Amino acid sequence: MFEELKKDDNLVYKSIKRELKRQREQIELIASENFAPVSVMQTCATPLTNKYAEGYPKARWYGGCSYVDEVEDIARDRVKKLFGAEHANVQPHSGTQANMAVMMAVLKPGDTVLSMDLACGGHLSHGHPLNFSGKFYNIVAYGVNKDTECLDYDEIEELAIEHKPKLILAGASAYPRIIDFRRFREIADKVGAYLLVDMAHFAGLVAAKIYPNPCDYAEFVTSTTHKTLRGPRGGLILCRKDFARKIDTAVFPGTQGGPFMHIIAAKAVGFGLALKPEFAQYQKKIVSNCKHFAASMSEKKYRIVSGGTDTHLFLVDLRSKDITGKKAALVLEEVNITVNKNLIPFDPKPPVVASGIRIGTPAITTRGIEKDGINRIVDFIDEALSNRDDPGILREIKTKVIGFIQEYPLYLEIKDD
Repeated sequence: MFEELKKDDNLVYKSIKRELKRQREQIELIASENFAPVSVMQTCATPLTNKYAEGYPKARWYGGCSYVDEVEDIARDRVKKLFGAEHANVQPHSGTQANMAVMMAVLKPGDTVLSMDLACGGHLSHGHPLNFSGKFYNIVAYGVNKDTECLDYDEIEELAIEHKPKLILAGASAYPRIIDFRRFREIADKVGAYLLVDMAHFAGLVAAKIYPNPCDYAEFVTSTTHKTLRGPRGGLILCRKDFARKIDTAVFPGTQGGPFMHIIAAKAVGFGLALKPEFAQYQKKIVSNCKHFAASMSEKKYRIVSGGTDTHLFLVDLRSKDITGKKAALVLEEVNITVNKNLIPFDPKPPVVASGIRIGTPAITTRGIEKDGINRIVDFIDEALSNRDDPGILREIKTKVIGFIQEYPLYLEIKDD
């Protein structure tokens, strides 16, 4: 499959080969990662990468776009059907660029946005001071209740009434509970704000109808197309038809030039797969696996933030184990288990250290791991963190991890040669 690459650039080829080996031999628990189907990856590597197609189907700036128009129409039609949306834009290169386009469409620099605090589970593009969102807009952050570690909708309403945001942003990258979009809609209506839901993390669960559909409540919904949705890396915007022109203009020419037609084609393939009945069963398995994982960690005396999870991820507070999130992530990587350090609500440590880790089940569910396998993974994690300063034991655990994960072979059809 990579004969030409190996010949033209053996250095890059070797790095790809090593990365494939890493993916095959590590237990992937990063909540935002997954393994795209082979058909999606094959579509990314097609001659569509050669085609410039600035504009939209039937309204391009360049000629020769008949067939890429077909592809983009397929992607838009499928994603609208998948989420019951009135309008779709599948051109954003990422979830962050999707958020940028929505904000550009309805906000002016300096306008107030009410969004989730990064320390409580929000995303960089929801108002981090170094991100475009924090630089261009007046961000007012809401968080979670200190006792329940869940969203406090009464407090969010009070903040909205006090600050009169033009846009309220719901959605998170590290919040394990279902978000009440109906309540967000009521709050937005009370203060005359637009509602934007960033469903990047839980889009697959929404598609499977096991998580509330934000399209029923929000003017704008953004998402990535990977993560739980299991397509290629990219973004999308769904909106009510009244905002279609504003959104399309904000994407092109507002924030992007030529769209990546090979990625849009891969999005279309991913959306098609998500429309099949087996996709819903897969999403249900992601959630049941995650609930079991969190419960198993709790049995090992790890504190689970908010007491559990309703979704594909959960947060582990490591303070009682006398280890930071940063140190835990490094130790686990030594034994071929991949997680990320993560702030917990009201974390006393800085983000680069953090007191917790985030664990997600999309990737291991793709590999076919179920409850018995999860029990073994929890044992590996606990054994590694308990023996974090013993290199000999960590090497033994790594050997066991590699043996275990090879029982669930990665389906990538790429020969190591």
